[in-house]
Amino acid sequence: MEPPLDPYADGRLHARPDVLRQVAHQRHAPLEAGTHQLAFADGRKAVLHVPPNANDDGRRLHLLLLLHGAGGQHGGGDHIALAHAMRHGALLLMPEAEGNSWDFLRGGFGHDLAFIDRLLLWTMQRYEVDQHAMSIAGFSDGASYALSVGLMNGMLFSDILAFSPGFMAPLRREGEPRVFVAHGKEDRVLPVARGAAIAQRLAQEGYDVVYEEFDGAHIVSPPLARAALHRLEQ
Repeated sequence: MEPPLDPYADGRLHARPDVLRQVAHQRHAPLEAGTHQLAFADGRKAVLHVPPNANDDGRRLHLLLLLHGAGGQHGGGDHIALAHAMRHGALLLMPEAEGNSWDFLRGGFGHDLAFIDRLLLWTMQRYEVDQHAMSIAGFSDGASYALSVGLMNGMLFSDILAFSPGFMAPLRREGEPRVFVAHGKEDRVLPVARGAAIAQRLAQEGYDVVYEEFDGAHIVSPPLARAALHRLEQ
C-alpha cells in the first residue's frame, strides 16, 4: 500500500483572516508591540514583529511573510523589512525552515508549508489581519519558494517580492498577485539571467511585474528592497 499523500503536497495554504473573524471562540490574547522570538512545542521557530497600536479596536494590519535563503540567511533584507514594518505598522513574520532550506527544494511541499500555514493561523487568531494586504517575500532559496507558494496562493497574497530567485515551480496558479523581482548583475550564486527569465515569463503570462537589476552580488539591495516595500503601500 502506498503511503498517504502529505496534505500540503498540493502547495495550498488554508489560513484565512475572514474565516477566523466569524469564529470568536478561536481568538487568543495578542502579544504586545515589539519583536518576539516564537518557539513551538515541536521545535519550530519564527520571529514575529508586532507594530505599535496593533491591538487598537477595528484596526486591520498589513502582514508580510519573509522567507530566508539557504542556511537561514536573509541577505540583509530582514532588517529592512523590520524597519518598514515598524514605520508603517505592519505585522512581519519570519519563519525558520525545518532543514537547511525550504521543503520543496528538498523533495516537495510538506512540513515547511504546514508550519507556515500554522504560523499564519496563529497570527490571525491574535490580530486583525487585512485579507487584502498580505504579502510573501524571500531571498535566494526563499525567493524561489515565495514565488512558488505565492503564485499557488494568489487569492491569499496580493504581492510577491523575490530577491535573487533561482526558479519558480508552482503546481498550479490562482489569483493575480503583483510580482517584484530584483537581482544583482554580479550574482555568482544564482546568475542574474535567472531572475530576468522569471520576470519575463510572468510578464508574458499577464502578471503585473516589476523587474530591477542592480550593481552587486548575491545580496538584497537596500534601495530596491525599500522600493519593493513601498510598492506594497500603493
